[in-house]
Amino acid sequence: MSKQTDAAKEGVQQLDAAAAKVRLAELAKALGAANAAYYQDDAPDLSDAEYDALKRENAALEARFPDLKRPDSPTEQVGAAPSAGFSKITHSQRMLSLSNAFDASDVQDFVGGIRRYLGLGDNAPLPFTAEPKIDGLSLSLRYENGTLVHAATRGDGTTGENVTSNARTISDIPTTLSGAPEILEVRGEVYMSHADFAALNARQEDAGDKTFANPRNAAAGSLRQLDPAITKSRPLRFFAYAWGEVSVPLAETQTDALARLEALGFQINDRTKTCDSGEEMLAHYARIEEERADLGYDIDGVVYKVDDLSYQRRLGMRSTTPRWAIAHKFPAELAWTSLEGIDIQVGRTGALSPVARLKPVTVGGVVVSNATLHNEDYIAGRDANGAPIRNGKDIRIGDTVQIYRAGDVIPKVADVDLSKRPATAEPYAFPTACPQCESQAIREEGDAVRRCTGGLICPAQAVEKLKHFVSRAAFDIEGLGAKQVEAFHTDGWIKEPADIFTLRERFGQGLQQLKNREGWGEKSAENLFQAIEEKREIALARLIFALGIRHVGEVAAADLARHYTSWDALAETVDKAAPAATAHRAAEEAIVAERAKAADEGRRANLSAARDAAWADTQPEAKAAWDDLIGIDGIGATVAVSLVTTFQQATERASIDRLVAMLTPTAPETRATDSPVAGMTVVFTGSLEKMTRAEAKARAESLGAKVSGSVSAKTDLLVAGPGAGSKATKAAELGIETIDEDGWLALVGDG
Repeated sequence: MSKQTDAAKEGVQQLDAAAAKVRLAELAKALGAANAAYYQDDAPDLSDAEYDALKRENAALEARFPDLKRPDSPTEQVGAAPSAGFSKITHSQRMLSLSNAFDASDVQDFVGGIRRYLGLGDNAPLPFTAEPKIDGLSLSLRYENGTLVHAATRGDGTTGENVTSNARTISDIPTTLSGAPEILEVRGEVYMSHADFAALNARQEDAGDKTFANPRNAAAGSLRQLDPAITKSRPLRFFAYAWGEVSVPLAETQTDALARLEALGFQINDRTKTCDSGEEMLAHYARIEEERADLGYDIDGVVYKVDDLSYQRRLGMRSTTPRWAIAHKFPAELAWTSLEGIDIQVGRTGALSPVARLKPVTVGGVVVSNATLHNEDYIAGRDANGAPIRNGKDIRIGDTVQIYRAGDVIPKVADVDLSKRPATAEPYAFPTACPQCESQAIREEGDAVRRCTGGLICPAQAVEKLKHFVSRAAFDIEGLGAKQVEAFHTDGWIKEPADIFTLRERFGQGLQQLKNREGWGEKSAENLFQAIEEKREIALARLIFALGIRHVGEVAAADLARHYTSWDALAETVDKAAPAATAHRAAEEAIVAERAKAADEGRRANLSAARDAAWADTQPEAKAAWDDLIGIDGIGATVAVSLVTTFQQATERASIDRLVAMLTPTAPETRATDSPVAGMTVVFTGSLEKMTRAEAKARAESLGAKVSGSVSAKTDLLVAGPGAGSKATKAAELGIETIDEDGWLALVGDG
């Protein structure tokens, strides 16, 4: 492991969950802007190294804090929406991105996770392929009856740009195939070699045209030319490494499928190797890293894939990434510079985030002028538990600091050189008032982050909430992005989400005021108003996520939407659960107090009595609503309390009610309505012997069932394996049907 990787990992390990959540939010925003500039505008504002660094930092954080993975993180966003300059092609199968590994332990965790999911023992054969990760532009080629019918970029993963005419000019891409399946989608990477890139830039400079920052940008810009003649003049290459829709399987393994693609005439990377263990995978990674400078083209890591295609099918997909593959990225780089100042930024949830302002320094080919400082504990040289980090060295303005880039546009401080600390440097005093609205900034017990209490009166929070509201995973209103929201808020046009849907009404027809703004015209103004109208009907899950409620990410929003199916049902349950949420908080406090008291008195703590006392006056209706809320698989007490807290805040609730009154939230699509378990609420308990718990849940949901984590009166079916305990007892008390694993498999047709 390199020193750079060690330093990057150390920085990540120093974070607590709250600080990691703040950094993940900043990373998601930075990467989203970079994707839009790169994929939509063909004018990237980040170099290849900077973009890659952004991805690596996010990978390191998500590897340590998997529960904090955001819906708008790099792993939840695939590319960006297609450019308006090209016609659109909808992929028959989504083009997904890859999860990232940061170091050897992440790779071993990946292998171990695959074995657990499949129920394989440590000694069961489990081959993987390992291949260089080409740093280029993803492309999907569709062949029908051996003829190339279209080529499309990744786009947003679902819809890409039609670049068929351009793809036909690339010599590595055959236009006809002999012996191919009737339908074959070949996927791979368009790239440019180092030699060809240097020659292209020389020609560009001689002609007085702009030069490219790196081969990746050159390849992307060349493929996305509106004039195919320009693409033809550019030295583009193509490696095939995967496939989408096929009418008949290519082979039984990844290795043999790649050999089949090579036999059909595609270029396959000659450094792809089949490995029988995590150790072999890491050894091949080390060899490729050593050879990296001599390859003649850019790579940014090694991709590992489960070789057995039947295992790939069992493992399936997450929302945007396959479970059976991961990208092991190359390590970060380090540099020393001086800390010239510390700024405080205020986020959507009121979090005060310190940012280091640095004397510009080049790190990994990118000029860096700022870095994250996470929170006040990190600045003071301690973690959330008070243990020292950086050997207890605090960070002060004027210090000489070591910067590492583990993958983001805002790098991190790894170390401080105390020998160069100025004698006048003072310990940093973290603010206790919001720098935006001067409201009190408090730090709750157990929270590593200090937060502004101003709420909607704080302009920083209001703007960030609005930006989140219009983000891609939320309302995604065409023409109303973060920049427009910020400008409209500054002008007083939009103060809360509901204001978006009254813009035209408040401005009469609205066109005159909007079209007179710089960058707007009558057509673009009308398009915006039309786009807003189209979003009055919105998926319930998107609406829930768009509200920006703390702890309610895209996955939790989808879980809530599937369970309640309507806004009214969700709101009614949350309102009814309010007294129970209060009791839950009181019970938690009582348990802490009882533990402390029992320790002082030298006796055993009576936690049950403390808990029961806190719940004593809670009405059954509130308790039932609370149980229903926390019983949803994936929704726990933290999310439930956050929902109740938001709904009970008068100002926030009034804002939400004004918004919902203007919308038509739509229920999630039901799946497999003709299945025997469609619409049922199913609970799995005990040990499953013929499938893993993850497979059972995925299968149930694919058949239209809801999977709950607890038994209640709303449970329709309990599937109980060996070792079933209290859930089976409660199901019997409630008269809920209970079957074993064989019964479940027979019921769903898998027996």
